[in-house]
Amino acid sequence: QVHLVEFGGGLVQVGGALRLSCAASGRTISSLAMGWFRQAPGKEREFVAAISRRGDDLYYTNSVKGRFTISRDNAKNSAYLQMNSLQFEDTAVYYCAATRELIGTTSSTMAPLYDYWGQGTQVTVSS
Repeated sequence: QVHLVEFGGGLVQVGGALRLSCAASGRTISSLAMGWFRQAPGKEREFVAAISRRGDDLYYTNSVKGRFTISRDNAKNSAYLQMNSLQFEDTAVYYCAATRELIGTTSSTMAPLYDYWGQGTQVTVSS
């Protein structure tokens, strides 16, 4: 079993930046692909970014490409999401997730593929 905890959410102005962290415990994440999802009020949970087990392959939803960067540090059993140039529409609860499956361009976006989820951290972008 893997326990995931997100850190780093908060209130930020438009154009600002935040770095989310996901700390894992219970199992090493080196055998897990990691992903970030988000859910805005009244909307379904959506894929944001994912990273393969060794960090060789990165996947992003189109709306965050060039602004967000996903990374991982297996030695620290952690994953990260650097979010730059934040916009109003980035406001959401952000969830860290992990899967035992290999991920690809399409599969990485599928929430049911992920076995473990954090409790979420709120990101609010204001003017």
